[in-house]
Amino acid sequence: MLTTSPITTMLPVVDLDRARHFYEDKLGLKPQGLRPDGKFVYGCGSGALIALFPKESGTKADHTALSFQVDNIESEIQELEQRGVVFEDYDFPELQTVNHVCVLSSEKAAWFKDTEGNFLCIHEDLN
Repeated sequence: MLTTSPITTMLPVVDLDRARHFYEDKLGLKPQGLRPDGKFVYGCGSGALIALFPKESGTKADHTALSFQVDNIESEIQELEQRGVVFEDYDFPELQTVNHVCVLSSEKAAWFKDTEGNFLCIHEDLN
């Protein structure tokens, strides 16, 4: 039953205005608007939604909150950097980036944080 249900990714934010500026101006997402329950929603891909919701303490997650699949990760990085997005770089035995990109077994990935500390990712499938 859930296999055909649209998905909404819920992201807690401390400052909704600051977060909206990032998601709209830096990532280029088109707003769908403020919902009566206080969530601000963006549409992505095939019916997926991102909902920002105010939460005084924000988030403390140390994992990727969401990942955008892209066709060309290098060009997407370049475009996002031109908009002011700052990418994370890693040099761990199990995870290393070169020019912000980590090549994993079946994909390339690059991570950045939003203004609220949520870890976001762009990834390109290698197959």
